[in-house]
Amino acid sequence: MNFSIKKKYIIPVVASAFLFIGSSFKDNFFEIAKQIEIFTTLFKELNTNYVDETNPGELMDSAIKGMLASLDPYTVYFNEQDVLKFKINNTGEYTGIGALITQKSGKLMLREVYKNFPADKAGFKPGDEIIQIGDVLIADFKDDASQLLKGAKNTKIDIRFLRQGKTNTTQISLDEVEIKSVPFYSKIDDKTGYIVLSRFNKKASNETKEALLELKKQGAERIVLDLRNNPGGLLGEAINICNLFVPKNEVIVTTKSINAKHNNIYKTAADPVDLEIPLVIIVNDKSASASEIVSGALQDLDRAVIIGSRSFGKGLVQKPVDLTYNTQLKVTISRYFTPSGRCIQAMDYAHKENGVAVRTKETSYNSFKTRKGRTVYDGGGILPDIQMEESKTSVIANALLKNDGIFNYATVYYYKNPNLGNQIPNFTNADFQDFKQYLKNQKISFDTETEVALKNTLAIAKKEAIDGEISNEYNQLLAVVQKSEATQLDKNQEEIKNLILEEIIKRFQYQEGFYQYYMKSNSEIKKAVNLLNDTATYKNILKI
Repeated sequence: MNFSIKKKYIIPVVASAFLFIGSSFKDNFFEIAKQIEIFTTLFKELNTNYVDETNPGELMDSAIKGMLASLDPYTVYFNEQDVLKFKINNTGEYTGIGALITQKSGKLMLREVYKNFPADKAGFKPGDEIIQIGDVLIADFKDDASQLLKGAKNTKIDIRFLRQGKTNTTQISLDEVEIKSVPFYSKIDDKTGYIVLSRFNKKASNETKEALLELKKQGAERIVLDLRNNPGGLLGEAINICNLFVPKNEVIVTTKSINAKHNNIYKTAADPVDLEIPLVIIVNDKSASASEIVSGALQDLDRAVIIGSRSFGKGLVQKPVDLTYNTQLKVTISRYFTPSGRCIQAMDYAHKENGVAVRTKETSYNSFKTRKGRTVYDGGGILPDIQMEESKTSVIANALLKNDGIFNYATVYYYKNPNLGNQIPNFTNADFQDFKQYLKNQKISFDTETEVALKNTLAIAKKEAIDGEISNEYNQLLAVVQKSEATQLDKNQEEIKNLILEEIIKRFQYQEGFYQYYMKSNSEIKKAVNLLNDTATYKNILKI
């Protein structure tokens, strides 16, 4: 009796709720329910009847990833471990060892050690390879091994690691670690302040504000804000950072979606810190998402001059949705638009091949006007007001960063020159030749897209048993590609030398020493300072 009464009243309530969700979902509700039932039945029967033992968790992970692959690369599923990492990225706080660690090809490598945190105090150096944590051998551990280095404060962990071919053992005590959104700020000269904003976690705007106020207190009359290599983060923090330089109630970003509830207009909500201080923002091809909101909005509002190279071009907004069992879905819910009305998304993921989203680069751009009538363009990221070729990362340099050629050489250099201390090494042409010989001796492949595609062609040819017929042509073509890569190595020598030198400085002087050097030597920063010194040109660009 009670069940029938509940059913009588609940069904109309649920049905009426669907009317507010949106016609698209309402029309597809039966199809969604149908497909869920089919999948549930299939999953149950597969695990019940398959000839070998199955792992339901791994099967489900694969199924989910396969489904999301048909969308865009930013719509992703997080298991419990992934959720923890996601929260760390957003808060910047965790209990661990205080080091940047990567796991690649079965190796757990320390990429960077943060000063005065547990890894540093225990004597770890970039390039150390951790081979055992407690009783766990990394070679036998298939999950994310870096999670073994997180836990309760003061937990002591025994670690075995390789350094330059020798095995070492140490014990490390976990502690609270805070990753700064603003890892560095300082005065470049008597009048110019420099702020590095490396990520948009929940403290980004507060840290940027503190840096700005402190620099103004020290006498800074203009600011260089460096957003290079900043992959983005929290939308609200981007708006708050813009708010430091523009008035209250200023529209910074608009989001639009097929789902009306995700259509929003975001305005500044507080009083600004400084509406007049001259501002130059530096971006590059790795400045994405929230970085592009800040640079794009302040460009549209004629509040800052943007210099560098075209930014990444991520105009899609994601929202984390909590699921059961501490898992999470980060789903793309809308596109964002800067104040002038432009969306700077560079890739179109609507095109599909074999059910998988394919990156199709936007090639035709629409023009828009800034508040004072300057022409700006959508698609393809934020185009700087002053473009600098040296801001772009060359194909060969990207390959050397990806294959760890530069990182590994810097490790070797560090141990060959242990007494450099705070000196800036003079990385000569002879050193560059030594670097090239190191790449050759270590047989480090550049694995550019062309080279990878060629090697994949040979792999397919072997499967089809025709590799013998094309081997001569393949070897000739591979030799041409590799010769071209060697030519590109020399052509981009100065860029690569700078990247090597920057990595070496980090080894001896940590992030702070690197930024001190960078602030005085980097061509984009020099260009920013020169522009700020040239008041007439600065005002002319912004039509002030």
